[in-house]
Amino acid sequence: MTGLYNPMKRRISLLPLLIILLLFFGNNSYVLSGLQVVVPNPIVPYLFWIFITIATALLFYSILSIQSRGMGTLFKIATHLFLILFTAEVVFAIVLLLGDAYRLIIGGAPRSVLWIYFDLVLLVLVVLTFIYGIVRGKYAYRVIKHTLYFDDLPPAFDGFTITQISDIHSGSFSNPKAVQRGIDMIKAQNSDLFVFTGDLVNNKAEEIKPWISYFNQVKAPFGQYSILGNHDYGDYVKWDNDLIKRGNLQQLKAYHAELGYKLLLDEHVELHKDGQKIILAGVENWGLGFGERGDLPKAMKGTNPSDFKVLLSHDPTHWEAQVKKSPSKIQLTLSGHTHGMQFGIEAFGIKWSPVKYRYAHWAGITGTDGIYLNINRGFGFLGFSGRVGIWPEITVIELKTTAGIS
Repeated sequence: MTGLYNPMKRRISLLPLLIILLLFFGNNSYVLSGLQVVVPNPIVPYLFWIFITIATALLFYSILSIQSRGMGTLFKIATHLFLILFTAEVVFAIVLLLGDAYRLIIGGAPRSVLWIYFDLVLLVLVVLTFIYGIVRGKYAYRVIKHTLYFDDLPPAFDGFTITQISDIHSGSFSNPKAVQRGIDMIKAQNSDLFVFTGDLVNNKAEEIKPWISYFNQVKAPFGQYSILGNHDYGDYVKWDNDLIKRGNLQQLKAYHAELGYKLLLDEHVELHKDGQKIILAGVENWGLGFGERGDLPKAMKGTNPSDFKVLLSHDPTHWEAQVKKSPSKIQLTLSGHTHGMQFGIEAFGIKWSPVKYRYAHWAGITGTDGIYLNINRGFGFLGFSGRVGIWPEITVIELKTTAGIS
């Protein structure tokens, strides 16, 4: 599959959509039964089903025409409307079900009007939360800091800091002031090294052009380095021919240089400090289901097993499949790709997102025995033009030696 992966050749499967549709209409029937307790007007069911049918038809039309029309305004409106409706109604149905279960336990009492009003308040809160995520949440940048300890870190690099961002997806941006605020937060970290772990654009190289003057403001004493992500190869749009597609990729690589980023393509560099060194390597995208292009042995060629290594690899499935098993120990891998699905809960000790059903580890640090993976939640956004509960991330990692720690 290496070098031949092309998602555009896959047919859209209607079966999952039909299953979701049946669940959606079943859930709507249940939700309507609750609404009619507080709004018994006979015209309400007709208005309710007309609205739901229009929203669903709009979604199907936009999905089925995506290859001819692309992800334009219609697609965004349809998917966002359906997502908000679906989530709000699921919450409403769960609370309604709890009330119905309680009624059965106590002997079949009528539904409580007060309970339904409480449920409606929750529904409205869910809708408002999504609106916030669309308007503000997608630019609500957070700085997340980690300190990692290693037995084999060269002493000269004790306290060395790395700022990582991932998944810029510049084609989705529409607010220059908000993006500049994120850039200023990156610059304020004053890290020794800056790295970007892939997906500079959604599909086409031209998407980053308006934003070059923003992202090239980021400088670090030990340099700025980058890799490619699955979206950077142009696999998700139609091209007139392969020559144009390859030209797009070459232009994207040139834009990395304009950004001041050294693009690592299955290669490594040495970072030197006070006569000691660490290895910084980067691979092309390697991800299960997203193209296995990266060549880890090639990137590691010429390094020593005893070298301290930091690897940039866009897709975290690479870490589990190859990096952990590498004969040459790779102490730290920096990835992105998941976005934390841009939706979830990370509060009050809870860490959950639907993306966990695709990736066992989908954000933050994991690993043991001096071999770690960090998954950045992404700087930008894609598909859903917002973020709810999973905010855009700027990661700062401090490397520390365990020498002298008892």
